[in-house]
Amino acid sequence: MGVYKDRVTIYEVAKAAGVSLATVSRVINNQSNVTPETKKRVEETIQRLGYRPNALAQGLATSRTTNIGIVLSDTNYMYICNLLSGMIDIGKIYGYQTTLFVTKHSPDEAKEVISKLITSHVDGAIVFDDELDESDIRNIESYNVPTVIIGNKVKGDKIASITLNFIDGIVDFVEKHKNGDKFQFVRIANEGKLIRGVEKGLEEKCRDYIETISCSDSYHEVYSHFVDYFKSIPHGRFICPRDSIACAIQNAALDIGLKVPEDVQVLSIIGTKYSSIARPTVSSLEMDMYEVGSIAMRMVTKLLKDELKNREFVFNSEFVQRASTTE
Repeated sequence: MGVYKDRVTIYEVAKAAGVSLATVSRVINNQSNVTPETKKRVEETIQRLGYRPNALAQGLATSRTTNIGIVLSDTNYMYICNLLSGMIDIGKIYGYQTTLFVTKHSPDEAKEVISKLITSHVDGAIVFDDELDESDIRNIESYNVPTVIIGNKVKGDKIASITLNFIDGIVDFVEKHKNGDKFQFVRIANEGKLIRGVEKGLEEKCRDYIETISCSDSYHEVYSHFVDYFKSIPHGRFICPRDSIACAIQNAALDIGLKVPEDVQVLSIIGTKYSSIARPTVSSLEMDMYEVGSIAMRMVTKLLKDELKNREFVFNSEFVQRASTTE
């Protein structure tokens, strides 16, 4: 993947010289705790690459970093907003600024955003983007940017990861509620890797009890689709990617005179506050995304100081029974 460089960064100097960011900064700031051989190598690298020191190098001289880059695939969903809030709030507590980079479910755009991330002089990064593959993550790592990956299990000297486990909870629900009627998994357009992973897990573990319905990623279009659907098939059990989609399905059922959960049951994989304020309330798998974001920020701040011992963290979802499904 090509990287669009506005100018040479301190990360590139450190990589080319084979030293840490702090060592480059000590050389720039004429500190004495660098061996003559290392100082000479760094100075030659700076001259060869044409590096121009900036405020970041000054901050590193005192072990004070300031800017964390956050890469998200979208900010339109409530659970993403909760995740972002956790990152920003904890970042403020630790004295870090945050820079947000947003992609829109496009592999090419995701790669371009990574290029912008690298050239923006961030000190560390948190990435939650379904379109990035491991080679993209390794590209960030190659620039010595400590990075926390949410949703993918990736290992590296400068990488930590947070796994979001929704699969066990949904499989457990299906196993406990299986009968002669299959569950309909509602596949939406542009569904991310997180939901695709849940769908794959259901196919592997509950294949005999699952069918798939494809819909657009729009409340109004899902609602219209299921108004017509229920006129022909006035019943069903539906597993939805988010509670907004679950609400569209149960509202369509109610508006044509069906009953929830007697005729139609709906379950949301990702629940937010909408699960508890909808009427009927929506059964869902709950995970505190604010806490996920806050843990991710704490992890990256420790990575920056090389103090993070546990590089892998797992969040498990919890099934919450509400009025949209039977017990």
